[in-house]
Amino acid sequence: MTALLWTITGALFAAGLAMVVFRRQMLAMLLGVEMMLAAVNVSLVHHARLFGDPGALAAVAIVIAIAAAEAVVGLSLILRALRAGRGVDADGLTELNG
Repeated sequence: MTALLWTITGALFAAGLAMVVFRRQMLAMLLGVEMMLAAVNVSLVHHARLFGDPGALAAVAIVIAIAAAEAVVGLSLILRALRAGRGVDADGLTELNG
């Protein structure tokens, strides 16, 4: 069971990393980062269950809070770029202007 879980979390993390590296749309990149954070959360919960470590569950709560804040900031930046008429491709955004 442990090997299967590590395989699933590794595949989820690899898929998220591939989305960040190979996709150019900002929303897809944001979703890739969220997938990587979800994989880390699954592995931390599994670690907490195996070893009875409450610190791992506290780390999961912190990662979830950071992921929520990151999603809010990322989506607001994407909306700002869309309203400025720059599009959603990361290649077109080389500098931030006010």
